[in-house]
Amino acid sequence: QVQLVESGGGLLQAGGSLRLSCAASGRTFSTRAMGWFRPAPGKEREFVATISGSGDMTSYADSVKGRFTISRDNAKNTVSLQMNSLKPDDTGVYYCAAAPVRAGITRSAAGYGYWGQGTQVTVSS
Repeated sequence: QVQLVESGGGLLQAGGSLRLSCAASGRTFSTRAMGWFRPAPGKEREFVATISGSGDMTSYADSVKGRFTISRDNAKNTVSLQMNSLKPDDTGVYYCAAAPVRAGITRSAAGYGYWGQGTQVTVSS
């Protein structure tokens, strides 16, 4: 079992920056790809970013590429999402997710077996 706890959400104006963090339990963190998702119209969870267990591979949604950066600290069992140049369209609950052990990175929510409770990000215009 993996428990994920997100933090760092908040309310801010467009153009601002925010850093989300996700703390994971367990001793298998470094073997799991991690992802960030958010709701989108017509979708339960929209892919935002993912990072491999070792941190050497990342992938981003086109809508956030160049603005968001995903990173991880395996010594601290944490994954972070640095969000810059935020837009009102970035508003939503951001969920951290953990993939099965040794699974590769994926943009599909179905590829993640563990989810956090989410943290709210609200960007005003």
